[in-house]
Amino acid sequence: MLTLLKLLKDGKFHSGQALGVALGISRSAVWKQLQHLEAELGLSIHKVRGRGYQMAAPLTLLDPADIKEQAPSCDWPILVFDSIDSTNAEALRAIERGQAAPFLVLSERQTAGRGRRGRNWASPFAENIYYSLVLRIEGGMRQLEGLSLVVGLAVMQALRDLGIPGAGLKWPNDVLVGQKKIAGILLELVGDPADVCHVVLGVGINVNMQATDEIDQQWTSMRLESGRVFDRNHLVAQLGLMLQKYLARHQIDGFSAIQREWEQNHLWQGRAVSLIAGVNQIDGEVLGIDSQGALRLKVDGVEKVFSGGELSLRLRDDS
Repeated sequence: MLTLLKLLKDGKFHSGQALGVALGISRSAVWKQLQHLEAELGLSIHKVRGRGYQMAAPLTLLDPADIKEQAPSCDWPILVFDSIDSTNAEALRAIERGQAAPFLVLSERQTAGRGRRGRNWASPFAENIYYSLVLRIEGGMRQLEGLSLVVGLAVMQALRDLGIPGAGLKWPNDVLVGQKKIAGILLELVGDPADVCHVVLGVGINVNMQATDEIDQQWTSMRLESGRVFDRNHLVAQLGLMLQKYLARHQIDGFSAIQREWEQNHLWQGRAVSLIAGVNQIDGEVLGIDSQGALRLKVDGVEKVFSGGELSLRLRDDS
């Protein structure tokens, strides 16, 4: 089925007979595969009598060679899947199999994409970026301090460089444009964080998606913000270069060297917020973050610090 998709991805008309010859199947079998493509992947294919079949829009698939050509310094292996449960889950399985880090897992779609706090991550075929970079960490806990915030900075900068100037940060792991989410980060750890461990840097970016009913919060995409279609291979290459840059700074100088830059790009700096921790709600004003990436809030006139993976930050109605 995906072989058929690769024949159609140029956006030109292809006759059923020509497709059948290329695939070694009958025209009726071609028709059935086209129906499967539309149903399973949500793709739109035009059918015109006398001309054949045409993708509603040209499709660019992820290409490791293209990515490496654009970012030669990012010389880690790239594993690309047509469809997978989630890139983070596959990254964790690859670690168990003994795959040497660093390596990158990408997929055209996810069937069980995950966000923070167990949320579903909308993952339509060949529209967005589903990205998991695996690193081996040997420097102990210091190398993990504020790491998800560092990744957020790299994602934000990659988006800005590609024409999304309004991209900014929301503590702890979101990239927004205005009040709408455009990207999210999910880090997962395997091993002993005090000694040697592996960390999976999971990144989801809404790139060319224009509609979905799978998201229960305000969202946007690069295409919706700019009005143009983006080359996802170029974005993956740019993100790799930005991650290299920020991770190197973090490794050499620690998170405290990046703290001020993060705060300058925090869209909710100085805003009145509610911090949700399970069934508890804490109201306060965002002061910034500390040298380890924890959130600093002014609560009833007193500064308090919060950190943890199950915390959620929301703007208050009066902010």
